Amino acid sequence: MSQTALKAGAASAAPRTQSIVVDEILPYPPATIWKALTTGDLIGRWMMKPTGFAAVEGTRFSFQTTAAGAWDGVIRCQIVEVRPMECFAYSWKGGDAANVGYGSLLDTLVTFTLAPAEAGTRLRVVHSGFVMPTNDTAFENMSKGWNKIVTNIGETIGNA
Repeated sequence: MSQTALKAGAASAAPRTQSIVVDEILPYPPATIWKALTTGDLIGRWMMKPTGFAAVEGTRFSFQTTAAGAWDGVIRCQIVEVRPMECFAYSWKGGDAANVGYGSLLDTLVTFTLAPAEAGTRLRVVHSGFVMPTNDTAFENMSKGWNKIVTNIGETIGNA
């Protein structure tokens, strides 16, 4: 086999990644949505209660969900970007390499982007880095979950 054929074969074996994207306009100003995204107590109302959360770059925090197999159910996060009223991003890591399906090893990034819109604020959520097919169960479950979460953010704000 030639070197070119080997390189082509290696390239085709590279893992394929997927991203979940939810893009909605919420009828609230950016500052209101920003507060919901960056306040631990409010996050607990629309997603899961974070432990050790502070909206400061470099901060490590966690969420606890249902354990599975070799995974303890802890989602380990670190804030990687904070641009007030514009962008908030954190790593999202969990699972275990010994698990297949739910609880498989996951190393992803969640990014919230806000932009003023005529009817309020455009909130774009991108959860990127799902390695397929290893993370196919997480991708499928979380695709449904993020759509519900964006709805929950709006309801949390409306009820605050």
